[in-house]
Amino acid sequence: MAAQPTKPIVLDPTGADHHGEHRQLRAHGAAVRVDILGVTAWSITDPDVLKRLLKSKDVSKDGRAHWPDFQDVVQSWPLALWVGVQNMFTAYGADHRRLRRLVGPALSARRVDDLAGVVEMIVATLLDDIEALPEEVIDLREHLAHPLPIAVIGHLMGVPADQREGFRAVVDGVFDTTLSAEEQEVNTSRLYAALDGLIAARRAEPGDDMTSLLIAARDEEGDGGGLSGAELRDTLLLMISAGYETTVNVIDQALSLLLTHPEQLAHVRAGRADWSDAVEETLRLEPAVKHLPLRFAVADIALPDGQTIARGEAILASYAAANRHPGWHDDPDTFNIRRPAQDHLAFGHGIHFCLGAPLARLEVATSLRMLFTRFPELHLAVPADRLEPLGSLISNGHQQLPVRCRLTGPRRP
Repeated sequence: MAAQPTKPIVLDPTGADHHGEHRQLRAHGAAVRVDILGVTAWSITDPDVLKRLLKSKDVSKDGRAHWPDFQDVVQSWPLALWVGVQNMFTAYGADHRRLRRLVGPALSARRVDDLAGVVEMIVATLLDDIEALPEEVIDLREHLAHPLPIAVIGHLMGVPADQREGFRAVVDGVFDTTLSAEEQEVNTSRLYAALDGLIAARRAEPGDDMTSLLIAARDEEGDGGGLSGAELRDTLLLMISAGYETTVNVIDQALSLLLTHPEQLAHVRAGRADWSDAVEETLRLEPAVKHLPLRFAVADIALPDGQTIARGEAILASYAAANRHPGWHDDPDTFNIRRPAQDHLAFGHGIHFCLGAPLARLEVATSLRMLFTRFPELHLAVPADRLEPLGSLISNGHQQLPVRCRLTGPRRP
């Protein structure tokens, strides 16, 4: 068994050096206790152990039922929303199956295929806007990575155009782990006000969108199979936040990786790989979510290294650290879009595997293809080491992604 620290490892809420932090976690074996803004949990970084736990009936996401500290924690923890929501993200057993059944049709393969044209149209409009900007240096996170997912999820969920920027601001706050408990409480209040506004708008004018369908399930199903009022709001919160923030980060990371690894971009341009290969390797190397709070042990869980996660203890799925585990991939810290095995845990594993994965993949691959076709000379406007990380131990992206779309000096021979 690897040596364990005498105290939990305190995770940096700013995410300033997450790769170094993940190496530190892995050095202690499959699992190590960590401090997440004052809450102790077991960080799981071994991919085999993590997969087993994510599929185990002895692991729950329902803190109300399976975490003795739940009531105390939700009073003051900045990440209380992550364990306090009532939707399929925190559901267990039959409740999870019921909620997933209601949401699944919105993200079916057919519906995602139908969205391909919508995604291309939105990307084309955004690229037109970028080309028309007078600035020489353009922040692609602001002008592409952000607006594309919020427009797509807005279309899918029926969010009126004039409400989308409001959602963007409050969803960003949910993932910001540098905010105090008081600041998060204010952000949560604004978030639920925005959700109530969306519900009111779609109840007054129903459409062919997921919000209207979920409202109908809430209003019409009287057999217990529909949604409670809290489940309706929190299901909308889950779909909008998961469908927006995570995709922003994957677009951001894919662009920065391709721009700093021109030999990998050349593989795509020469037909030796395709855009989906670049997307999958980005998801492995720089997943949108580094750590996902929280899960809970329903029973004592014995780990392969002799440690035991006791019943009622919290578990942190450390996806980014697991994705780079040296026992899973050769040369795991290298960006290689021609990697023979592109396995990763970026979308989770087991019954909570992300329903939005096909849509996220579609958005990222489409934006890469169309962007590099329109701007073949695209390049970073700053050295890669000057890209500042987001202030989050959850989200994995950059504060800005400044680029130049065209060469400004003499053309290279």
